[in-house]
Amino acid sequence: MMEIQIWQFVLYLILALLGGGAAGFFITRYLFQKQIKENPPINEKMIRAMFKSMGRTASEKQIREVMRSMNEHR
Repeated sequence: MMEIQIWQFVLYLILALLGGGAAGFFITRYLFQKQIKENPPINEKMIRAMFKSMGRTASEKQIREVMRSMNEHR
């Protein structure tokens, strides 16, 4: 049978944890960037378009109020 020394086991464990952490970081980063690209956060331009689609023109005050309320409820 193959016997492994304790120091080898600890070394392999540390390497596996570091490798898994690095892989998890890069996979999560890629998925997050993909999600942001597909569903960008709402901005003032989108709020103006929403008001226009409802047939109204929004004042700057209304747009700032909507942005503030959306930022509060994140």
